[in-house]
Amino acid sequence: MNEKGIGWIGSSKKDLKGFPEEVKQDIGYALYEVQRGRKPQAAKPLKGFGGAGILEIVENFTGGTYRAVYTVRFQKLIYVLHCFQKKSKHGIKTSQQDIDLIKQRMKLAEEDYKVNYR
Repeated sequence: MNEKGIGWIGSSKKDLKGFPEEVKQDIGYALYEVQRGRKPQAAKPLKGFGGAGILEIVENFTGGTYRAVYTVRFQKLIYVLHCFQKKSKHGIKTSQQDIDLIKQRMKLAEEDYKVNYR
């Protein structure tokens, strides 16, 4: 089985390291499953991005919700675009600020892949 590499965009790796230990382990294992070509149970397509190319892993832990957003649009690599603790004041909707950051980081991932992996 071909395992994909993993790329971290922006502060996503640093942000993940700041999560509670149990959340880091759960998200880390889910990302490992993605690298092996599987879809983790905690992953779902992120709304507003047209299809299943950008997904989020959702982990609930002691009153907080943690998310890791990644893309599987590239053949050789998955990119982790954003890791954050959900603090939306609008129910389950992801904040516009987070959506804008994910879009910006997706462009950076596309540029990185084009330069380093084609």
